[in-house]
Amino acid sequence: QVQLVESGGGVVQAGGSLRLSCVASGNIADIFTMGWDRQSPGKEHETVAAITPGGSISRASFVKDRVTISRDNEKKTVIMQIFNLKPEDTAIYYCYVRVKTYASGGYVDHWGQGTQVTVSS
Repeated sequence: QVQLVESGGGVVQAGGSLRLSCVASGNIADIFTMGWDRQSPGKEHETVAAITPGGSISRASFVKDRVTISRDNEKKTVIMQIFNLKPEDTAIYYCYVRVKTYASGGYVDHWGQGTQVTVSS
């Protein structure tokens, strides 16, 4: 079993910033990609940013210059900061990890419960 605990959501005024963190735990043998998705009302689930164990980062075009993402492999933690938040960033943000457990034969994606981010104008 894999558990993901997210923190850092909330209500922020436009132009502000947020720091989202996620800790993975459980029967984990290895973690590959760690990152964040989001789902806004009426929109599809979309990837925001992701980071590999070696530090390679990908960011969605809609946050490219406004997001930093980092991870601590030993602590199984991924942190994303979003700057200059806009009302359209309002969404539920989900941590996700691609992990291999001691029980599985390969890597499987897991998502957290989600944390609400609301940006007021």
